[in-house]
Amino acid sequence: MNANELRSKYIEFFKSKNHAVISGQSLIPENDPSVLFTTAGMHPLVPYLLGEKHPAGTRLTDYQKCIRTGDIDEVGDPSHLTCFEMLGNWSLGDYFKKESISFSYEFLTSKEWLGLDPKKISVTVFAGDENAPRDEEAAEVWKSVGMPEDKIAYLPASDNWWAAGPTGPCGPDTEIFYWVGEGLPPVGSNKGTDSANWMEIWNNVFMQFNRKDEKTLEPLPKKNVDTGMGLERTNCILQGKTSVYLTEVFQPIIEKIGQLADGYKYGTDAEKDKSVRIIADHARSAVFILGDQKGVTPDRVGAGYVLRRLIRRAVRHGMKLGIENDFMAQVAEVVVENFKAPYPELEQNKDKIYSELTKEEAKFRQTLKKGEAEFQKMLPNLMKNPKKIISGKVAYNLYETYGYPLELTQELGAENGFTVDVEGFKEAERKHQEASKTAEAGKAKGGIAEQSDVATKYHTATHLLQQALVEVLGDQVAQKGSNINSERMRFDFTFDRPMTKEEIQKVQDIVNEKIKEDLPVNMRVMTLDEAKAEGARALFTNKYGESVKVYTIGRDPKTDWFSKEVCGGPHVQHTAQIGEFKIEKEQSSSAGVRRIRATISGGLPLEG
Repeated sequence: MNANELRSKYIEFFKSKNHAVISGQSLIPENDPSVLFTTAGMHPLVPYLLGEKHPAGTRLTDYQKCIRTGDIDEVGDPSHLTCFEMLGNWSLGDYFKKESISFSYEFLTSKEWLGLDPKKISVTVFAGDENAPRDEEAAEVWKSVGMPEDKIAYLPASDNWWAAGPTGPCGPDTEIFYWVGEGLPPVGSNKGTDSANWMEIWNNVFMQFNRKDEKTLEPLPKKNVDTGMGLERTNCILQGKTSVYLTEVFQPIIEKIGQLADGYKYGTDAEKDKSVRIIADHARSAVFILGDQKGVTPDRVGAGYVLRRLIRRAVRHGMKLGIENDFMAQVAEVVVENFKAPYPELEQNKDKIYSELTKEEAKFRQTLKKGEAEFQKMLPNLMKNPKKIISGKVAYNLYETYGYPLELTQELGAENGFTVDVEGFKEAERKHQEASKTAEAGKAKGGIAEQSDVATKYHTATHLLQQALVEVLGDQVAQKGSNINSERMRFDFTFDRPMTKEEIQKVQDIVNEKIKEDLPVNMRVMTLDEAKAEGARALFTNKYGESVKVYTIGRDPKTDWFSKEVCGGPHVQHTAQIGEFKIEKEQSSSAGVRRIRATISGGLPLEG
């Protein structure tokens, strides 16, 4: 079985269990300042897990592209990835532990589906603590489907407890592992006794409590299930491979890198293999980010900075393999070809993907030249040091200011008889990361579960802004992404020139006029085709026939409206709740994309 078949089988299985198939969402989270990317399949569903009604019903399934950036530096080993796919299924107040666990076990072990060996499966459940009891219910369900007692590990909250934030919905989870050691697992072996040979493939979260404070948990009246299975890992197991990089998900990409690296054959040199894996992962991640329907471009901050780092790290490892010319766009072509079927947006945005990669690669090569020139300038002073040591601070400054990698500073230093204080470099890097995290923490108030009134007001303001821009600048304007926190909004849109002062003022006036008119905000559920027929704006990445929420701002949602968009919400009830809208800045975001930063103040309180 290959990844495409696994993806299809998963969706087919949950369809057979009366789950509605929904569309995976953008990699760029909408209106959630706590994260830069969608990090898990459940991320776009948080509002529904927190109580909003989903237009498709109470049983859902999908596949979702995800980016996790916390361990970029770990990528290069056989298992870590920054970009991965999550297969998910959800129960929103419908079934609970019995059905969830039974579904998972049936899909994994039934000959009709994956047919994995039950002897090689083990699970973990929540061990209990002073706040919540041991999850005997989940353990009993596992035993009822045939899981031996010695394959059930009871682990603490750090392993088997999920929470939306410091307060709010939370609950125990059960994780499913597959044996990747030799032969069959010995008696008594499970994740609790042998973490090295058990690979996690699936996590079922049971949201059954509401955390009021640190020590107070209340049972939720409506319990939810949120599950996620890692496609690449499960695919690897199904094929009996020792690494995700040995599957068809990565092999065509790796072959292309080998061709570009003067015919290098993967598997013949450990150090070069690591570089190949880094390029394969980072190129794939960059393609998915650039090709996303709300795709960002390389930048100095935020998601754009992560993208830049991924591209530059890949280029650096290309140099290590002896690839002297620009190569990222050629690797990207293979990624687009491999993934355009499940993710058609990659094919639609391929020209942008290739041009941005080529631009960033050329820029980085120029940066490296500048770094080398700066090093040569510093050399006379460095030569005065009798110990012939380049300090960690100097090396880190070259990296931070010029993007000059540590290993290249070491190479240049060695050519001139110097060593580099690597520990000093790491210390300078650690201090910088801590400062960055502190700054990010200040921005990301409230975390993933935050649904603050101010954020809700900003969300509705983006709809007014989008329509005002169309009225002033024309139909070529289309939203490319937005980011909201409790202090400001950022809105990116397609337009090929800077706005004039008069245009900016006119847009601001229209938005404020609609706020003063106190227009009602109406939500209706309809199919995507019905939404299109009514003239609703959307990125239209949802599946054919799928039910969607349509928010209309106007006196009558069918005959007298100002704005109509397909959107997940939340929104104000009427526009006077928003307050005064002010455009603070209009600037370039990337080629053909402009960015508006705006604030709101005052407004009526939200109801209910």
